[in-house]
Amino acid sequence: MTSRTVKLFADAATPEDLFHGQWQGRPSKPDAFKPYLDDRWNQGCTKAWTVWEEIVPLGYQGSYQRVRAYFREKRFSPGPVTARPPSPRVVAGWTLRRPETLTETEHLPLKAVLINCPELDALTGHVRSFGQMLTERQGERLPQWLDAVRRDDLPGLHTLAAGIDRDRDAVIAGLTLPWSSGVVEGHVNRIKMLKRQCSAGLASLYCGSGFSWPADYSHP
Repeated sequence: MTSRTVKLFADAATPEDLFHGQWQGRPSKPDAFKPYLDDRWNQGCTKAWTVWEEIVPLGYQGSYQRVRAYFREKRFSPGPVTARPPSPRVVAGWTLRRPETLTETEHLPLKAVLINCPELDALTGHVRSFGQMLTERQGERLPQWLDAVRRDDLPGLHTLAAGIDRDRDAVIAGLTLPWSSGVVEGHVNRIKMLKRQCSAGLASLYCGSGFSWPADYSHP
C-alpha cells in the first residue's frame, strides 16, 4: 500500500468514510427496489429474508446479504434510512410513458415519488389524460381537461392550457380527426433542404470561377 492509502484507512472513523472516488454514488442492485423495501419496513415487516423472497419474483437479481445489510442499516442507524430519490429527468420519463409499459422496478419508485409530492401526482394525472385523448382521438374531452387543469395549482400547466384555449377549435380537430399534415411538412422540409444545397453549390461555383454579378443586375 501507499502511504496515502494507509492514511485513508487510519483516518476513517466509519466504513462509510472509505466510500470515495470512482465508487461514490455507484448504484447497487437493491437501489431500484429500495422504495419497496422502505414501504415494507414502514408496514412493520422488518425480516430481510421475507422481503427478499418478495422482490425476487419482481426481478431482483442481487443477493440476500445486500437486503439484509440495508435492513441492518435501517435498524441501527440513529436517523431514518431511505432510498435515494430518482433524478427529475428519470421521473419525467416515467410520467410521459404509458403506465402499462413501466416495469415493476420503475413503478415502485414512481409511486413513492407521487405519494410524497401531491403536485407531481396531479401533473402526472393531467399528462396521462392528455396522452389518452391524443392517442385515442378523444378531442371532445378537451374542455373538461382544461377545466380540471385550472382547478389545480400548477402555474406551468396553466400557461399551456391558456395557449391551447386560444386555438381550442383547431386543437379539438387535431385530437379528433384522422388526418395529419405530417407528410406535407416532411415534403416542405425536403424542399427547403434541397434549396439550401443548391444555393450553397451555386455560391461555391461562382466564387471558385471568379464570377461576379453585373453592376446593374438586380437579384429577383
